[in-house]
Parts: sequence; C-alpha cells; structure tokens
Amino acid sequence: MSGDSAVRPGFPALAPGPVHRWGGAALVVARRSGPYRPPPLSEAERRVLQALPAWRRAEWAQGRLLAKRLVWEALAVPPGDVEVLPRDDGSPRVVVGGVPAPAVHVSISHTARHVAAALAPDPVGVDLCETASAAAVRRVADHVLSPGELALVAAHGPGAAAAAWALKEAAVKADRSSVFGAAPRRVVLLGLGPPVLGGRRRAMVWRAGDAVLALVLAHRPAGHPYRQHCVGAPCPGG
Repeated sequence: MSGDSAVRPGFPALAPGPVHRWGGAALVVARRSGPYRPPPLSEAERRVLQALPAWRRAEWAQGRLLAKRLVWEALAVPPGDVEVLPRDDGSPRVVVGGVPAPAVHVSISHTARHVAAALAPDPVGVDLCETASAAAVRRVADHVLSPGELALVAAHGPGAAAAAWALKEAAVKADRSSVFGAAPRRVVLLGLGPPVLGGRRRAMVWRAGDAVLALVLAHRPAGHPYRQHCVGAPCPGG
C-alpha cells in the first residue's frame, strides 16, 4: 500500500518547504534527506547538540532550524539573535538576543523521513507519525484510545490510527503534560474528519508525504504554569 493511499481519510496535503498558517499558528515541514551537515547554531545550541547521541544530532538540529526560521519570520529579528534551547524538561523554548521570549511558543516533531515545527502565540503542539507506524499504534490502542475513539478510527480506515495518535501526542505537547501515564487518555478525540478534540483545543491534521501531521492549539488559562515532560511515542521521532 502506498503512503498516499495509507492516509486517505480526507486529510489535505501539506507541501514541504513553505511556511503554512492555520488558526494563528505558523507551520513548516521538511523532508529529511541527504548527508548531515552541522548547521549554524549558537554556542549554547552547539553544547546541547554535542551532548546528544550521534544518531539524534541531525534530527535535533533540523527541527531547531525550522523553529528558528519561524521565529525569524514572526519577530523580524536577525537570524543570529534566535536560539531554540531545551527547558529542564526537554521541551523547546525561544531565546531572542539572550532573553527568553515567553510569548512565543514552539513545538517540534520528527520521524525517519520528515521534520516539522510550529509556532504560535499560545501553547502549540505538533506531531508527525509515519503511516507505517500505524501497526505500533494499534498495539497500544487499548491503552490510549477509548472504545468510542477506537470506533472513530475503525470508521475512517487506513491512516486513521496514525492520525489519532498524532493528535493525542500533539495535544499533550500543547498542554505541557506527559504522553506517558494517563495524559493521552485525558485528551478526548471527538472526530477525525475534521479533527475535533475535547476541551478548549483546536486541531488539524494533514498528509505530509507518507506521514500524518497533527497540529493542536491549546487555550491558555490566565496564570496557568506550563510544564512539559519528555514526550515519547510508538511512532519514530518526537
């Protein structure tokens, strides 16, 4: 089955390269291909990069470069002034001219073939899931999806399992909570075509080559302290 046929459930295609906009967020996705060349990073970013396992460095750097591109365009600041550094919990934060930019929220995701980044004024989560990973999602579906959500996935056919997982993981990123434990189950999936989530969240799903890409925007209650733990998934990438 081809990648295109595996993501049939009415999801529009998202072209790699250009910056796309949806619901006040900016989003860009790129293919991962060719040899790895260390990109221009700040000294602080290079320290983070060198501390990573060798196999993670290319995906980490590519994701940060996409996020930095979105920040440059949104804030109209010189590229060299932008850093995307990890918080203590590993989630990305934006620093401009050495000063944290708390009003700018970014999220990054990657798989073996694609990398994506999103930026928004409110908490945002983005997640890629290769459709080839749908079997891995189905193996954990009973732990993550409710009976009603399983019925939605069954009704939408191939690609729906990957989309459901991507929506759940994008939501826990936007909520700044952990994909482990009960957090994904607290994200209620009400529809896939178009995607609808419970709570004050807005969501969208696209096809990106042989992956699905989910974007979730979370409402930010006044005074709410955000915390994000390390996010993992049965799908390759973050």
